Amino acid sequence: MALIAGTGNYGFFNLLTVVLCLPLLDDGHLGPLVRRLPPLPELRRPPGAKSIVSQVPFAVLAVFLLVLNVVPFAHGLRFRPLWPGPLLGLYRATEPFHLANPYGLFARMTTSRPEIVLEGSNDAKTWQEYEFRWKPGDPRRAPAFVQPHMPRLDWRMWFAALGNLRTDPWFLSFCLRVLQGSRPVLGLLAENPFPDRPPRYLRATLYDYRFTTWDERRRTGAWWHRKRLRAYTPVLALDPEDPNRLLAVRTRP
Repeated sequence: MALIAGTGNYGFFNLLTVVLCLPLLDDGHLGPLVRRLPPLPELRRPPGAKSIVSQVPFAVLAVFLLVLNVVPFAHGLRFRPLWPGPLLGLYRATEPFHLANPYGLFARMTTSRPEIVLEGSNDAKTWQEYEFRWKPGDPRRAPAFVQPHMPRLDWRMWFAALGNLRTDPWFLSFCLRVLQGSRPVLGLLAENPFPDRPPRYLRATLYDYRFTTWDERRRTGAWWHRKRLRAYTPVLALDPEDPNRLLAVRTRP
C-alpha cells in the first residue's frame, strides 16, 4: 500500500484499502495499542470436540469459495476457457449472493494515455487552451501529486477521453457552462484564458500523451509528448435564441 501510494495517484481509494486491511492484523502486531484495550473473551472448545472435526466445515467452505473465485479471476486476466458446465452453473447460481467477485477497480490498466484538450476562440481561427488543475495538458508541466484529494472533474475527464460523447454526455453540459462563463465551473480549472468574458466558440480535441524520454526532457524541458488523434467535439457555440443550448458550428479550415 505504501508503494502504491508513493507511485500512483489513486485518491482516497488507497487509504480505504488500508483501513479494510487493518482488521487482518493480529493483536501481537498492534503492540502497545492493543494492551490498552480490554481483552476479548476466550472462545472455548466444547468438551469432547476434536480439533480436526471442528475445522472440516471451514475447510469445505474455503475450498468452495476458492473454486468459485476461479471464474471471475480468470475473466479478470482476459482468459476465457471452456468452463465445465457444473462449475459455470454453480457460479451463476451463487452470483446474486456475491460470494465470488472480481476486483474491478483498475483491474485492467490502459496502455495509452488519451487526453482531451479544451480550447476557446473568438474568431474560430486563433485558439487558446484551458488548463486543468491536475490532468495532463501543457506538455511542459510536470505531473502533480494529488493524493488523497480526488479531483472530480479531472477524474471524469480521463474516463471521457476513453469514451465519446455518447458514453459521457455530461461533457457537453460542461462545455455549455464554460461558454456561459459559469464561475463555479471555471473555478475548477487551473487557468481561464478568457478572464473578461467567455469565448464565442469552444472545441475539444483528443490527443495521445506519452512521457518524453530523458533526452527529450533535457533538450525541450517537456514532460509529455502529445499527438493529435481526432476532434472530440465539433466547434461549439451558444444558440443565439436559447443561451442554454449548444450549436455545432461549421468553420472554414
